[in-house]
Amino acid sequence: MKYSEAKQGRVFVIRLEDGDIVHEEIEKFCVEKGIQCGTVIIVGGADEGSRLIIGPEEDRGLPIKPKSISLDNMHEVTGTGTIFPDESGAPILHMHLACGRERSTITGCIREGVKVWHVMEAVLIELTNSTAIRKLDSTTDFKLLVP
Repeated sequence: MKYSEAKQGRVFVIRLEDGDIVHEEIEKFCVEKGIQCGTVIIVGGADEGSRLIIGPEEDRGLPIKPKSISLDNMHEVTGTGTIFPDESGAPILHMHLACGRERSTITGCIREGVKVWHVMEAVLIELTNSTAIRKLDSTTDFKLLVP
């Protein structure tokens, strides 16, 4: 395990609106407000056609090839994520959502584009005095958190 310490900064209450792409809007908000690091919790609805990364295509193969799925209808969602800058200084949201409809749930990473269905509500807690960044790992081809 590796870690670093940070302090809590500002807290933002955000309403995402119909058609917004979650990671794009949150990252744009971070740039506008000068947020480099934080954590986000979110609830609301994801629209049909939203895409989630649901794991690797193969169990243990390298390089890792992400497998994704498209939602076939509106789903209720709840999720949590972290924001840390990449090597260029851009804030990057890493968030996973649990998306449920009727008696089934799909859980995955939002990086391929989750579209808001009517509304999502988010609370973003800024972290300050953090040295953590997301650095490209050549083995996995992921931008891994380096505390």
